[in-house]
Amino acid sequence: MGIFEPFRAIGCITSGVPVSVQRLGTETFVTVSVGKAFQIFNCAKLNLLDQSFSPSCIMHPDTYLNKVLVGSEQGPMQLWNISTKKKIFEFKGWDSPITCCVSSPALDVVAVGCADGSVHVHNIRYDEELVTFTHSTRGSVTALSFCTDGQPLLASGGSSGVISVWNLEKKRLQSVVREAHDSVITSLHFFANEPVLMSSSADNSIKMWIFDTTDGDPRLLRFRSGHSAPPLCIKFYANGRHILSAGQDRAFRLFSVVQDQQSRELSQHNVSRRAKKLKVKEEEIKLKPVIAFDCAEIRERDWCNVVTCHMDTAQAYVWRLQNFVLGEHILNPCPENPTPVKACAISACGNFAILGTAGGWIERFNLQSGLPRGAYIDMSESLRCAHDSEVVGVACDSTNTLMISAGYQGDIKVWDFKERELKSRWEIGSSVVKIVYHRYNDLCFSEDGKWLLSSSMDGSLRIWDVILARQIDAIQVNVPITALSLSPNMDILATAHVDQNGVYLWVNQTMFSSTSTVDSYASGKEVVSVKLPSISSTEHSQVEQLDEVVNASQPKDAPHVPSQVNQIPDLVTLSLLPKSQWQSLINLDIIKIRNKPIEPPKKPEKAPFFLPSVPSLSGEILFEPGKLSVEERDGKQMKKTRLDSTSSCFLHLLQSSNVSDNYGAFTDYIKGLSPSTLDMELRMLQIIDDNDDEQGENRPELVSIKQLMDYFIHELSCRNNFEFLQAVIRLFLKIHGETIRQHSHLQEKARKLLDIQCNVWQRVDKMFQSVRCVVGFLSNSHI
Repeated sequence: MGIFEPFRAIGCITSGVPVSVQRLGTETFVTVSVGKAFQIFNCAKLNLLDQSFSPSCIMHPDTYLNKVLVGSEQGPMQLWNISTKKKIFEFKGWDSPITCCVSSPALDVVAVGCADGSVHVHNIRYDEELVTFTHSTRGSVTALSFCTDGQPLLASGGSSGVISVWNLEKKRLQSVVREAHDSVITSLHFFANEPVLMSSSADNSIKMWIFDTTDGDPRLLRFRSGHSAPPLCIKFYANGRHILSAGQDRAFRLFSVVQDQQSRELSQHNVSRRAKKLKVKEEEIKLKPVIAFDCAEIRERDWCNVVTCHMDTAQAYVWRLQNFVLGEHILNPCPENPTPVKACAISACGNFAILGTAGGWIERFNLQSGLPRGAYIDMSESLRCAHDSEVVGVACDSTNTLMISAGYQGDIKVWDFKERELKSRWEIGSSVVKIVYHRYNDLCFSEDGKWLLSSSMDGSLRIWDVILARQIDAIQVNVPITALSLSPNMDILATAHVDQNGVYLWVNQTMFSSTSTVDSYASGKEVVSVKLPSISSTEHSQVEQLDEVVNASQPKDAPHVPSQVNQIPDLVTLSLLPKSQWQSLINLDIIKIRNKPIEPPKKPEKAPFFLPSVPSLSGEILFEPGKLSVEERDGKQMKKTRLDSTSSCFLHLLQSSNVSDNYGAFTDYIKGLSPSTLDMELRMLQIIDDNDDEQGENRPELVSIKQLMDYFIHELSCRNNFEFLQAVIRLFLKIHGETIRQHSHLQEKARKLLDIQCNVWQRVDKMFQSVRCVVGFLSNSHI
């Protein structure tokens, strides 16, 4: 800062916030609020409490009920009873801040790690030191774990990323994993009764180590990792299924959007082996951080299809993404006057790479051979290079006709791609730091080229309509965006942020709504503050997030819009149900026959339970004379019971449906039924007693059948759920066709249904006929 720096304030005792009084053991303490801080006074003398014990770690020893062991930054260690809130014992410590502690399989024994790199195995019951280990590497002990599969091992992790394994019986160091992690180890854990150790680190990785070698050294079993430093450049790849990402940790990674298990780091040719041989860290021999890259999917199976520019590096490197390795060629533009490569681009055909340097040089290379194929030189100004300043961007069109380049001083130039001659140039009038060219999938443009996405260090992300030349949406995040990429399908946006190691995905809510215009989502005049996407690994939470996006896109006070409002004339709308759901309705009889048991059911030996009988002296069954069976006696009651057993939801929705609500609830209900359930619901409406004509047309079964036919007539006229309705109508007529034939009022409904069906299908079939004629003509033609 300046000459004076803030220290502390005096004379501030309390504020308007009420105090809190607590009694711990025999002493009483009062906590008072002072602004955004608080002070604790000892009520015995009303003086401020001394910070002689600042807790640094806490652990519950095994079998110690209601007791915790607390380590401090000052070195001592205390055992507390959390139930009585009393301190049981205080250990004097080891004159070094305690950083971690863990319980051992042996009772009363714990391991304590200190900031000076020492590990103490201590008996807390007798306050006795059992053994002490000291790390040879610098740094504090940050994690400890005991092995529980019978081997007397203790693993310790340090702030330098080293894992040390100690033999408790021999009281010596057994093995060391020097480059276990690139940063401080945060935790270690031996799996119960297994020779497997898991480690996690601040380098954004977790690793599993197994002890199955003859010399007892652990080997890496499996691991998951991401960038250990924030990404600098990101770009969608493989039609949006993957994301290429380059970070400040000198790693070049491929992330899978669909399955995270497929994410991996691209190999840089045996970095680990070379680092061990040279006795240096892996980061020291890795390529410098990537500042720009480009890729071409078309040549992935043929040769290297990715080119990268690195920080303060005069060469560009190529990568074979099919094998996830660094390529065999190194591209050296202008070897007689080397300057760092600042910009790169791959042609649409995937054959050439264009490189721009800090010295204004632009050169073309063949990716298959790695050989130069000519430089772009501006002869009009005798520059002997392309620009008189640093090249900040290069781009190629989709036909290998033009190449566009930009210099830092604000000059944009258009070149003939093949002849390498300057065609035109113009001055912007200000410095240029980056250019983006829309070909088919680029960094900030949408797939159709209508949207342009931009971000700034104030944390804002803005979406621009290129055609209308206006802003259509803007959001504000609390962490500035450093890189962004929109998937080819425009459904997912990927962003990288300052001091964030992950890549964050955003869902395009316009893809999951029936609203056709983006104006209904945001006017672009207000900047909305949003949080970064949360980390979710379960399917349930992903579905919830998607539901929130869809619900948020629909205003609460918006009226219900019938689905047929957006119906295209002379066309029909399908239900989008799985084909098996409506096709099973057509083939339901075949399915029932196929699922019929091979062995028929056996006849019962005794008489049916519903036949009335009386006992006899001889033991034979005698039927009561003059009485009918229950089925014969209560036929009418059975008919009513059977009709009442029909799904209450089915009948209620059918009877309450009308033209005003377009049968929406009833349609959603039957679309959610399985084929067998829907078949059962329709069969429940069958006529049981054909001789009962007392009620006539007012019989409940006939009323329900009439309502179903009204529903079919209305839905067919609206041309909604067309293929699903055809299957339901076929099943309905198969079950109730004879009933419809016997009643005149139902026959008229059937004729109306037939007329609407023919009218709708004839209009669709007429359009199909035109297509069939063209296809038939082309398929029979001979060239």
